Order: sequence, then structure tokens, then C-alpha cells
Amino acid sequence: MRRFEGYQKGINLGGWISQYAKYDKAHFDSFITEKDIDYIASLGFDHVRVPVDYMVLEEEDGTFKEDGFDYLDNCRKWCSKNKLNMLIDLHEAYGYTFDPLRKDFDREKFFYDEEMQGRFFRLWTKIATMFAPFADMVAVEPLNEVVSANVKDAWNKIATKYIELIRSISDKFYIVLGGVCYNNVLSIPLLDVPMDDRIVFNFHCYEPLIFTHQGAYWVENMAPDFRIAYPCTLEEYREASKFLAADHGGAVYDEGISGIGEQFFEDIFAPAIKYANEKNAAVYCGEYGVIDLANNEDKLRWLKDIHSVMKKYGIGRALWNYKEKDFGLVDDKFREIKDAFIEIL
Repeated sequence: MRRFEGYQKGINLGGWISQYAKYDKAHFDSFITEKDIDYIASLGFDHVRVPVDYMVLEEEDGTFKEDGFDYLDNCRKWCSKNKLNMLIDLHEAYGYTFDPLRKDFDREKFFYDEEMQGRFFRLWTKIATMFAPFADMVAVEPLNEVVSANVKDAWNKIATKYIELIRSISDKFYIVLGGVCYNNVLSIPLLDVPMDDRIVFNFHCYEPLIFTHQGAYWVENMAPDFRIAYPCTLEEYREASKFLAADHGGAVYDEGISGIGEQFFEDIFAPAIKYANEKNAAVYCGEYGVIDLANNEDKLRWLKDIHSVMKKYGIGRALWNYKEKDFGLVDDKFREIKDAFIEIL
């Protein structure tokens, strides 16, 4: 299978210019600095995935915030000094969010609203034009986690138009494209877009979700004190997942799953790998990880299993997350196993 070269071992900078507590220049200026990028490089990573929300780059009326783009450009400069690549991910767009805590948000409207899409393409024209001279080290990801399966056809149309836009600016950008259902790996075969040798199929993997998100306050019906080990049997995970909302149960309910462990990831990755081989595309996992509430030894066991399969097939990846957001590699809980974690990574 084609490899996403230069993006095999990465980490997310979530919580910096996306998913921040409040819009705060002091936070943006201090949360991630050149020292953080230096440190990430010292750990052996080859790239960072940089989620950014449109509010950092645009006013509500669509006027560009030039100082917002400076954060991206500064990160690019820091990465260049350290020979790191960079993936720019538009985490929230005008008119769209994946955020499960925003209960009253219409997550399908964007895919049928020409005005919202116009803002989206205008913003990406600005980003792509700005970073085209650095397309040898900067990749682009149009939108984080399309939630609804109902919009798969509309998303394919938008993604096709996005590819045409980016290619009109530069044929050198890697375009990292995910499917529906929160970038579920099983949705990759639903992607139907024009292909070239710099289109990369993207997925996120927090499977089994009942383990990786145990106690997570943002998961509907999840008790804050719920805990579960890894590995458990497939039947134990299915039973424990019954109280979750239907769209959060995850792959443990899928047909063809033969058990938990390395084989579990072999099973759920198989359709994506088959489709990618048919399209001669690379596959990339833009997010994966385990919440800090989980047992540390269980985290290591999970990481070993998923990494064994990713390495087998040359799947590039970016760990969620470098700092905070309940998954931070450099936070207190993870620091206890950081060395072992890095060895596996």
C-alpha cells in the first residue's frame, strides 16, 4: 500500500487554536511555542497536525484576521527549523462543528448551504495560497469529522470541489480526506472523489470507544466514574457499550469482528486498506489515543496493538494529543509512562 511519506509519526496540537476554552490572545501566544515544537522533534516525531477553528482566522462577517494566520505561519517556521512536516486541519468551519456538546447545532445544514460553503472555499483559498510555497512540508485537511452519514453524497461533492480548488493553486499539496461518521475508518470506502498520487484517505480511531473514552464527560450517557480495562473480550465491550448512544457504540458491534487485540484492528482497518489499494492511495489516522482516566498499563497495551497493525500496513498517524484535552502526552498522568509510550510510538 502507498505510504504517506513524512507523516508516519505525528502528534496533534489540539487545544491551541482549536477547542480552546475561550478566545484569548494570551492563550494563543503561550499554549504552543517554538520550544514545544523543538521538544516534539526531539521525541522523534516527523510531523504535527494543527487543528484550527475558523474563528481564529475569520471575523463573523468573513473578514480575515491576519494575526490568526500568523499562528499557522509561525508554526510552519518552527517546524521547518526542526525538519518537521505540518498538516493544517480546519477543525470547525463557518456553519459546521462536530462538537457533541453543542446539542442544538444542525450538523447537516452546511453540506447543503451554498453561502456557508462559499465561506469555506474562500477561507481555504487564502490558506492554500499562503502555504503553496511550502507545499513540500505542509499538507491540508479540509474539515474535521463529518458527523452525519446522511451527507455522504453531499460531502463527496464538496470534497471534489475542494480538491479542484487546491489543485488550481498547487499540485504539490497532500490532501488528507476523511469520510463520514466522525471520520470512521469504515466510511473510507464511501469516498468518491477525483484521485491523484497526493490524495490521502484519513480516519480517526478511538476504538473500542467504551475503553478509550471511559468516563468522558462529553460522551452522551457516559458515567464519569465508569472504568473498564484493556483488553476485555468483545462480548464484555459490547455489553458495556449498551448504554451509549447508537452512534457512539462503535466498531465492537460490526459484523466480521473476530476479537479484541491486534486482530480487532486488522478487522476494522481491512475495508479501508482494500479500498485504498484499489485507488492506489495512502491511508492516514489523523487522531487516535486513550483518555487520561484509563489505567496506564492498559493504555500501553492498547497502543501496542493498534501500532502493530498501523506499522504493518504503513499507515501514517498523529496521536491525540500533545497537551491537555484529556489526552495530553506531556500531562501528569501520561508523564508516568511517557518513555514507554514514546518507545511504542
